[in-house]
Amino acid sequence: MKISAVPIIALRALQRNTMRTLLTALGIIIGVAAVITMVGLGQGARSEVEEQVNRL
Repeated sequence: MKISAVPIIALRALQRNTMRTLLTALGIIIGVAAVITMVGLGQGARSEVEEQVNRL
C-alpha cells in the first residue's frame, strides 16, 4: 500500500461512518470545553482564596 493512499482510505472511512465521526467530534469538543471550564474555575477559586488570605 502506498503512503499516499492512506489519507484517501481514512476519508472514505469517515464518510461511511458519519454518525460515529460526528459523535467522536462532539465528544472531543465537550471534553475540551470541560477542561477549559475546570481550569478557569480553579484559577478563579485560587485568586479568591489568595484575596481572602491577604485580607487577614
